[in-house]
Amino acid sequence: MYNFEFVKPATLADAVAALSGEDAQALGGGQTLIPTLKQRLNQPGTLVSLLSIPEMVGVCKTDDGALSVGGATTHATVSAEAAVDFPGLAGLASHIGDPAVRNRGTIGGSLANNDPAACYPAAALGTGATIVTNAREIAADDYFQGMFATALEEGEVITEVRFPVPEVSNYQKFVQPASRFALVGVFVAKYADGVRVAVTGASEEGVFRWSEAEAALSAIFSVDALAGLSVPADGMIGDLHGTPAYRAHLVAVMTRRAVAAAA
Repeated sequence: MYNFEFVKPATLADAVAALSGEDAQALGGGQTLIPTLKQRLNQPGTLVSLLSIPEMVGVCKTDDGALSVGGATTHATVSAEAAVDFPGLAGLASHIGDPAVRNRGTIGGSLANNDPAACYPAAALGTGATIVTNAREIAADDYFQGMFATALEEGEVITEVRFPVPEVSNYQKFVQPASRFALVGVFVAKYADGVRVAVTGASEEGVFRWSEAEAALSAIFSVDALAGLSVPADGMIGDLHGTPAYRAHLVAVMTRRAVAAAA
């Protein structure tokens, strides 16, 4: 490691002020940032911890029936506190990493990093969530902009994520056993006006919606509606864990499993 300043603000306003300084970076649970610091791939002059800001922690229902999750809320807390109102999201959170990761990592940190194999991007895009920052509100369809790329601007902090609660939903993940990330993960959410299907872990462009499956499931919410549907292997990730064709195959398999579990 190397020398850096560490700031632990107690309010969001203080955190935003600290992040306006030169070479400052926000620190959530540190599940991605700390390893990159150790490898000297990232060398901020100041780390601004977001974990002691009460207004950024917790899970609650909003007046319009959405589920609001504070940006500094850990995966373990989401798993426990969303279980009644949004079991699909709670189930996703309960299978992120291992207990150590779930008790330290945060939803805001995951969405800000936008790892192409992370789980929360599938939930956010699969529900049409709203990512709320200290400056604005961003629709999930506009937020994700490619592998590790988002609509966040310099110094912008995710303070809250608002999930429209679906009638039924489910997340299915084919786990890469070493990292516990998704080799392929699919989130399916059924609403009164249609179905959304979001895929993580598979594409070189990061999380994406499978529009063909959405159209079929919006007509008939059944595994049978997916018969014969597949995604092309072009643009899928290929590595030592799986070829592009293998990942494309898994997208269809995980989608069918998610629909079966939700239905």
